Amino acid sequence: MECFQIKREGSIAILTFNRPPANALSRAVITELSEALDELETNEEVKVIILHGDGKFFAAGADIKEFTQVENGKEFSELARQGQILFDRLEALTKPVIAAIHGAALGGGLELAMACHLRIAADDAKLGLPELSLGLIPGFAGTQRLPDLVGRAKAAEMLLTGEPITGEEAERWGLVNGACPPDQVLEKAKKLAEKAASKSGVTIKMVMELLQFSKRNEFSDGVQKEAELFGKAYDSHDGKEGIHAFLEKRKPTFKNQ
Repeated sequence: MECFQIKREGSIAILTFNRPPANALSRAVITELSEALDELETNEEVKVIILHGDGKFFAAGADIKEFTQVENGKEFSELARQGQILFDRLEALTKPVIAAIHGAALGGGLELAMACHLRIAADDAKLGLPELSLGLIPGFAGTQRLPDLVGRAKAAEMLLTGEPITGEEAERWGLVNGACPPDQVLEKAKKLAEKAASKSGVTIKMVMELLQFSKRNEFSDGVQKEAELFGKAYDSHDGKEGIHAFLEKRKPTFKNQ
């Protein structure tokens, strides 16, 4: 891969975006990220994925130069659908993905981060959707995910003004799970990943399925699905092990089964 590198630290995979100078999103990036997700999702030793950018930025946006090669609106719409399909795939992954954001996550970069399940940002990072300043609109589902995270009023403010907010503000608005000094972003993401990775792979997968299920279905369907998986969790090896470990006052030894 030219745009991404994968490094393993135990059951955590660190997926590093490396397309200098700004880690801009292009067709090639979309293709490579899809390939990386294929590899990580099928690797049974990986429980949690951290996505971060090498260099000065997480991802400063879409590749604007590539836009000039698009011939018409239909082709532009097709490009948007490619990004949307990939980000839907990312959001539906059975393993949690943590975005570790530093520098800037703008436009497509923020849309990528919003498709991840958890986000840690540098307190001075810039997060925004500035597309209206270019006479465009977000195309990778930014208008749909942002209101779910920050509410309709704050989403409207970010979209209509195009002004970015800091990581510190993003934490207050609920856009990220935590903000910290820039040199601690990756470490904080790793600590969060370690907490999740210490759990059974069986129940991690169930929770990820239920989180995605909640977006597509009514509450009554969601609780019915939850009850179904609750029973399956109990029947699993790790479910029995977790209960016995609790009663015996010891740390459970999960086998992801």
